[in-house]
Amino acid sequence: MVTSNPSLAENIAKNIVGWRFDNSYSRLPDAFYALAQPARVQSPRVWILNYRLADELGLSLRALPLEDAANLFAGQDLPGSCRPIAQAYAGHQFGGFTMLGDGRAILLGEHRTPCGRLVDIQLKGAGPTRFSRGGDGRAALGPMLREYIISEAMSALGIPTTRSLAVVTTGEPVFRSSALRGAILTRVAASHIRVGTFEYLAARHDVANLRALADYAIVRHFPELVDASQKYLEFFRAVMDRQASLIARWQLVGFIHGVMNTDNMAISGETIDYGPCAFMNAYRPDTVFSSIDHGGRYAYGNQPAIAHWNLARFAETLLPLLDPDQEKTIALASGVLAEFPKQFEAYWLAGMRKKLGLETAAAGDAELIRVLLDWMQNTAADFTNTFRDLSSAELPADDRYRHPDFRAWYSRWLDRLQCHGRASASIQSRMRAVNPTVIPRNHRVEEALAAAEDHDDPSVLHRLLAALASPYEATADLSYYQEPQADDCNYRTFCGT
Repeated sequence: MVTSNPSLAENIAKNIVGWRFDNSYSRLPDAFYALAQPARVQSPRVWILNYRLADELGLSLRALPLEDAANLFAGQDLPGSCRPIAQAYAGHQFGGFTMLGDGRAILLGEHRTPCGRLVDIQLKGAGPTRFSRGGDGRAALGPMLREYIISEAMSALGIPTTRSLAVVTTGEPVFRSSALRGAILTRVAASHIRVGTFEYLAARHDVANLRALADYAIVRHFPELVDASQKYLEFFRAVMDRQASLIARWQLVGFIHGVMNTDNMAISGETIDYGPCAFMNAYRPDTVFSSIDHGGRYAYGNQPAIAHWNLARFAETLLPLLDPDQEKTIALASGVLAEFPKQFEAYWLAGMRKKLGLETAAAGDAELIRVLLDWMQNTAADFTNTFRDLSSAELPADDRYRHPDFRAWYSRWLDRLQCHGRASASIQSRMRAVNPTVIPRNHRVEEALAAAEDHDDPSVLHRLLAALASPYEATADLSYYQEPQADDCNYRTFCGT
């Protein structure tokens, strides 16, 4: 057991840090979770603390000595008000169904922020749980720092995401293909309820608890639906809407999740689980970086269709709650599900219009955008830099921009902009607000991880995080992080389990 010093835990919880745990999920029936305790570790040490996020959460981390912070975020001295659990869930992984659960993550509980919002506080890599299935429940420093980098970058880009509050090393090795430095990440999320959580109960034919989970999720994430006449159908529609918006935002910045399994699809509409994820450089819809995605199931261009597929699995779990008549309930769910492609297209098209400075909708906009993307694909143009270049007063001296196909498109685009009757500077300013200068370029992420893992040097990571914190600014200080690697077609990312 980890609660070895209750008086210190209470001191950390109430007098210094300011935790306000509610633990509402652990008040659900025990079918939803198993009690868990973080494993003892030899010598925890703080690697990075997210003070800005802590301030947003109403937590006073700056007043906490680093030794106490290391013990806290390694799960060695837990706040007395938390109730650690491992959540149960299932999932379709690369299309195949599996019963799962938190095999290396422990939910401490829900913290209530100063504005009254509940957020999950979870330790990832804190040791085995009932759901570990023979795994060690541990995590390595590199993958935990990758999640920290990418999740914070996504937040700065304005994309709904889980956040990273801390990474601590454990002083113990973890063994994968080689011995790696052990680490624990503290993840903050709107919740960890997934499509796979509903699949877990549906697979057990546990309709009573399925209804309890849906009611809990509605109260927590969609309180406006509590008294809706068809609240479970409207719940499905609301989740689908958030997913359509989320996946469109991924596509607009070239983000590739890597493992869009149903257990990695959060009901809240946040991006969750940054394993083999990366950002696309040269525009290619078939881009895959994940080492385990051999068939390209979760390629950049497939992400909208996979989200639709995952939502179909979610709809199946809700069927018992929609109507006693099986034919009617299938018709209801299918009718809502059929709305997804148009929903996604509307979000994507609206986002693309903003990226191109188009303030109004016109019939030819979709075709205008497709022509630009086709040119980018044919010339291997960088996705992020192309849109940023278009946001500038003058295009850079790049041979691609002298290509006849681009010049023809560029002339069309300028004609389209003229109908707004606004000054070019005003249009460019709005475009720069949605087209980032920097994203987490793969080689810069690897550079920061190598410095951390091989040389125990956090400075490279901190410089990268500082650049990613202001992705829409254009300064000389960011130029180092702006250019892609010459050829990263063979770049691969790993899940780190």
